[in-house]
Amino acid sequence: MEALGGYPSKSSGARGGLFRVLLSVALFVGSLYLLQNKLKTPKPKDFYSFEVKDARGRTVSLEKYRGKVSLVVNVASGSDLTEQNYRALQELHRELGTSHFNVLGFPCSQYGGAGSGTSREIEAFAKSNYGVTFPIFSKIKIMGSEAEPAFKFITDSTKKTPKWNFWKFLVSPEGQVVSFWKPEESIDEIRKEATALVRAIILKKRQEL
Repeated sequence: MEALGGYPSKSSGARGGLFRVLLSVALFVGSLYLLQNKLKTPKPKDFYSFEVKDARGRTVSLEKYRGKVSLVVNVASGSDLTEQNYRALQELHRELGTSHFNVLGFPCSQYGGAGSGTSREIEAFAKSNYGVTFPIFSKIKIMGSEAEPAFKFITDSTKKTPKWNFWKFLVSPEGQVVSFWKPEESIDEIRKEATALVRAIILKKRQEL
């Protein structure tokens, strides 16, 4: 309703002012809510803070590997590197033992399509052909917007994204990436660094007794 002379009435102006106040309050409360949620869910600070899927699609907390050394590898079944790498990785996994060390395999088909098949088929292939006993997780993506968050932590940490199958990343007992190797590099170099970290774990435990 307008007052005489075409000017807005006082009641109309009051309603407009009240609406602006309520809108400001709503925006303020919304901002506080978003900020509170952000503070409640901090980003993971290390590799072991993430959860992944196993070959059967079950959720696995990487926290179970905290305190151990991990060699994280983007594995593939149909690569020309498959046999030599699976055999060498299994030997290393067996040699250093699961008490202090694990190879963790993450299949990926983004490199030449060498990771074809379902996650369970990939796991079965590795076990039946190469006697693999280390964990083979669900197939992931490493490149692009759908990259697996746990693996993205690794590539962000090293500023290196695998360019082919069987890149290897050494993760400390605290969950930080300490070294990485391209597929053509010798497993002997990996063994040296992994063994040194394992020995440090054992020595620390002895000192704590």
